[in-house]
Amino acid sequence: MIELQNVEVASGAFCLSGLSLCVAAGEYVVLTGPSGAGKTTLLEAVCGLRRVSAGTIRLAGVDVTRLAPAERAVGYVPQDSALFTTMTVRQNVAYGLRVRGLDRTALDLRLEEVVRSLRLESLLDRSAANLSGGEARRVALGRAIAFGPRVVLLDEPLTGLDDAMRDEVAASLVALRNQPDVAVLHVTHERRDAALLATRVVRLEGGVLSDDPAFAARGLASHPRLPANPRH
Repeated sequence: MIELQNVEVASGAFCLSGLSLCVAAGEYVVLTGPSGAGKTTLLEAVCGLRRVSAGTIRLAGVDVTRLAPAERAVGYVPQDSALFTTMTVRQNVAYGLRVRGLDRTALDLRLEEVVRSLRLESLLDRSAANLSGGEARRVALGRAIAFGPRVVLLDEPLTGLDDAMRDEVAASLVALRNQPDVAVLHVTHERRDAALLATRVVRLEGGVLSDDPAFAARGLASHPRLPANPRH
């Protein structure tokens, strides 16, 4: 679960205040709003990259307001993917597992599961510096979810991809949405992303968060389905 209570956060002269939001486990909330509304700033506050000056942030029931990013156990995919370019794809995806001290057997099993689900087998030994945009997004998603976080934050994960790559990454997000113990907050400008993925849509505009009434009663059964492993 993601809980924000009266949060205030600033980015330079820009400031958001009095923000409250709850994303329950099993919810896939898409956060929309005009450019410059502060969507990325809000996401960075949740994952700990931007300090809040007031209010409380709780993740999975734990007050993380003053915790460092590494202590929040959040899976985060920023707009630029932010892969470790001196590492291979294998090393990137396994990074969160290694820093948590998994033994070799458990690490290899989990790595195989994630790699298979994201169709990364052919990329494992490639340098992360030599990936296409769609490949980098899939690797970043793999790194974010490999250690089994209960909170996942996504910043425009489908923007700028060609149709083939978009469908592959979207299929992985559909699978993520279907995990009942994971709370997802996904920032996007694209209404088609919300239509495909969201269980709820929240809009940030003029410093105010509000539910999109068109999605208020929307259920998972209404979502179009993509195959788990699309072929092109």
